[in-house]
Amino acid sequence: MAALKADIVGWANELGFQALGVTDIDLATAETRLNDWLAESYHGEMEYMHRHGSKRSQPAELVPGTIRIISVRMDYLPQEPDDPRDLLDHESRAYISRYALGRDYHKVLRGRLRNLARRIEADIGSFGYRVFVDSAPVLEKAIAENAGLGWIGKHTNLIHEDAGSWFFLGELYTDLPLPPDPPASSHCGTCSACIDICPTAAIVAPYKLDARRCISYLTIELRESIPVEFRKAIGNRIYGCDDCQLYCPWNKFASPTTEADFAPRHGLDNVELAELFGWSEAKWLERTEGSAIRRIGYDRWLRNIAVALGNAATSDAVVRALEARRHSSSPMVSEHIEWALEQHQ
Repeated sequence: MAALKADIVGWANELGFQALGVTDIDLATAETRLNDWLAESYHGEMEYMHRHGSKRSQPAELVPGTIRIISVRMDYLPQEPDDPRDLLDHESRAYISRYALGRDYHKVLRGRLRNLARRIEADIGSFGYRVFVDSAPVLEKAIAENAGLGWIGKHTNLIHEDAGSWFFLGELYTDLPLPPDPPASSHCGTCSACIDICPTAAIVAPYKLDARRCISYLTIELRESIPVEFRKAIGNRIYGCDDCQLYCPWNKFASPTTEADFAPRHGLDNVELAELFGWSEAKWLERTEGSAIRRIGYDRWLRNIAVALGNAATSDAVVRALEARRHSSSPMVSEHIEWALEQHQ
């Protein structure tokens, strides 16, 4: 098994993964944290977080026969000519979370993990496994921490001391008795950069996130109107938020990805809000094909941009963009347009 594990690490590297670790299925500590988090209602409208009962923290209930989990990391930070921090709260341009600028990571990692499983099968024959990439009741960050891929930081993202936090995670649940890796230990120390920089004070305590206040939740998960109390703080962030990562000191060690699939598409890394608001639904579908952005739908896309336009510097272009959709949008989008126009009076 030790020799097989060494081979698996090599194959994973060939497939474009930057790291691989193995852990057993003991998630008791993570289960307690999850239940406490749910009890505080910090999950908001994300009902799926408790829909599957203990399957999320009991891997063998989700996939019978599982005794080990292979956890993998794939870096996604795109190559950019300018510091993305300079784009935050820009007077006219949009900010999109860097993970969503390229191809949908679910598709990229899932395909590579399946190829990894096939490489293992070609070597040892049939074995029990199942692939997961952020699409099932799986505690991927706790699993990765246990597998030694990093520690869960105070912002609740995974951090590696040599690679920062700009990476995706994927899992291979398996019945192979591979030797596990030692878990990672925390190196956040007394740092509070992520807590201090959060625009909506969503990190309510170290290692505790109130998703209901998080801009990623508000712009992606929330299906209804964005609460007025958070609209100014959202600034120009129209899909997700990276502030806690952009200001984490450990990310000075992050390296830009060479993965072509994660390169920004259609100039979304530096684009005018008014231009995006003018996209028809057909154009939006064309420009977001194969992108994680598709998950929010066209209506929420417009809702988010309307808020950002309300926070933009007043200009003829901004006001014209809002006025153009004032009487032809859904009630939810229209309400956000009216709020945005009020900001420019």
